[in-house]
Amino acid sequence: MTDTTRLKSTVYVGGLDQSVTAHTLAEAFVPFGEIVDISLPKPDQPNSTDLHRGYGYVEFDLPQDAKEAIDNMDGSEIYGRTIKVAQAKPQKDANEGLGSKIAIWEQEGYLAKHAVSEEDREAAEDVQAANGRPQDPMQGLEQLDVAGPKPE
Repeated sequence: MTDTTRLKSTVYVGGLDQSVTAHTLAEAFVPFGEIVDISLPKPDQPNSTDLHRGYGYVEFDLPQDAKEAIDNMDGSEIYGRTIKVAQAKPQKDANEGLGSKIAIWEQEGYLAKHAVSEEDREAAEDVQAANGRPQDPMQGLEQLDVAGPKPE
């Protein structure tokens, strides 16, 4: 199974009580199709008393089963808590986006998104010149050395 098909077949289940186990999730989601895998991520702190982080992932055999589970289980209750069921998203790269240890403007994704070609830069300069705007934003402010209304 390819990664995209696997991602389309996986649902995120959030808002779980600490007493929910993989067996509980399997019983809740088995009416929608064959379940391939269930994961409940562990807390970051190894000496934490929590069994999981309060969310999990259920992977189905078919993407249609995942869609059916989302449609039917989103907003339902498990152990008295309302759960959120949605399509799973791909895991972010630790070196991309906010929260990484690399400056945002040095990241590949930022450069690709915000890069300006030399051709576009020249076109923008030509438009500014055609509008008669000065290149220096401070140009033309020489007479503004006195504060207050202009004397008439």
